[in-house]
Amino acid sequence: MNTLHDALEPLAYSINEASRVSSLGRTRLYQLIGEGRLEVRKIGKRTLIPAASLRALIAG
Repeated sequence: MNTLHDALEPLAYSINEASRVSSLGRTRLYQLIGEGRLEVRKIGKRTLIPAASLRALIAG
């Protein structure tokens, strides 16, 4: 069952948005990306972090 909250939840975050919602700094996010612990998608010049990848990282 989908709720309104699920419908409004983003599919992906920019680096700045991911930093804000996770309380991790931009440098740390880039380190995690470099280590392969955080997935990214490049769309044009934008770097997006899938929300599921960020949740999985935080969940451990």
